[in-house]
Amino acid sequence: MLLTMCAGMFLVQLDVTVVNIALPTIGRDLGASLPALQWIVDGYTVVLAALLLAGGAIGDVLGHRSVVACGFALFGLASTGCALAPASAALIGFRVLQGLGAALLLPGTLAVITATFPQRREQARALGVWAGLSALALSAGPLLGGLLVAVNGWRLVFAVNVPLVVVAMVVALRVIPDSGRVPGRRVDIAGAALAAVALAAIVYGVIDASVIAFVVAVPALVAFVLVERRAADPMLPLSLLRSRQFVGANLIAGAMNFVGLGMILVNTLYLQSVLGYSPLEAALRLLPGFVPLAVLAPVTGRLAGRFGPRPVMIAGLAAGALAMLNLLRIGPATGYPTFLPGWLGLGIGMGLLTAAVVAAAVGGVPAGRGGVASGINNTARQAFGAIGIALFGAIAGQPGEAAAFVSSLHVLGLVGAGLWLAAIGLTVFSVRRTGK
Repeated sequence: MLLTMCAGMFLVQLDVTVVNIALPTIGRDLGASLPALQWIVDGYTVVLAALLLAGGAIGDVLGHRSVVACGFALFGLASTGCALAPASAALIGFRVLQGLGAALLLPGTLAVITATFPQRREQARALGVWAGLSALALSAGPLLGGLLVAVNGWRLVFAVNVPLVVVAMVVALRVIPDSGRVPGRRVDIAGAALAAVALAAIVYGVIDASVIAFVVAVPALVAFVLVERRAADPMLPLSLLRSRQFVGANLIAGAMNFVGLGMILVNTLYLQSVLGYSPLEAALRLLPGFVPLAVLAPVTGRLAGRFGPRPVMIAGLAAGALAMLNLLRIGPATGYPTFLPGWLGLGIGMGLLTAAVVAAAVGGVPAGRGGVASGINNTARQAFGAIGIALFGAIAGQPGEAAAFVSSLHVLGLVGAGLWLAAIGLTVFSVRRTGK
């Protein structure tokens, strides 16, 4: 069961990054414009971020077995459509459907794991495995995408999902207990719709610097809070926000992805446009930062199970803050050896954090709210990650102007270090010493 849930999460996370390296080939093959290429990526990530909360709540009401199976099926059908898409508009549409399937699938995988492993120590270990494979998916994306494009073109990037999804869905239906619909509970349709509109507008507004999007987001967010206060069975019980640990863990998870995903984009541009590496060469040089993510997450899951998530989170945040300060050492004429320690340190910091923040978030809610907890945690990570990509890219500017780009890296180093140091204070304030 654990491996099957990790397979679902791996596919969701992989499709966040695997398509990026195929974009130039897609553009040439389909005659896609730059905005179209951007939406081939954002059509997936924005829908995923906007609907994760709804996906977790739907699973809590209808049962995660059926919702996870539907997520697998929709993700597989959308991947088939992407592989066969005749034009960029069709590809964007199928990427949106992929995001919808992923939003149903991802929170369910975490909820099933936490329900299957209720004891704190074994749960933390299982979450460590889950987080490690999540990190492996992010690191494998660019490299796997490059290899698949080289073998048989960009369509293989999407087609490879289909047989994996079929196998995972069949196994999931066999190994996940059928909890069925929870008596007396119903899907909060109004809350789900308003949350999706608000989150999508916020993320879209940051990505495209759209004032209109924020004008839409604010009343949608206010309406969502009003609806949840009056709903008989709210999608987001506002009582959860009274849990200091739950709120703090999700803010820290958001800060982690805000800096981490933003730096993945900026570092990729730095290696290719400033240091002159090819896409595949750059992907290989990014691996040292991704390896600690995959290796440390299972280990830190065990540490969080034994000592609680708090000390592990503090260690990860401290390592990440020091790594961001390494950007101050980079100059227009410095090379990869100067870049490597900071990138490696950031990977170590995120490797320590990933499993611990999930354990802290899940440990801050009552039993039976695993789907909502995982939905909120993943929503925070995806939404803040998308915002980080947009803001870090905007601050860094055009990588062709090497001196200005490196100067912007110094600013990002101070911003990232300051944010993660502030997160240490939030961890001390909000997360219990011994975890759940």
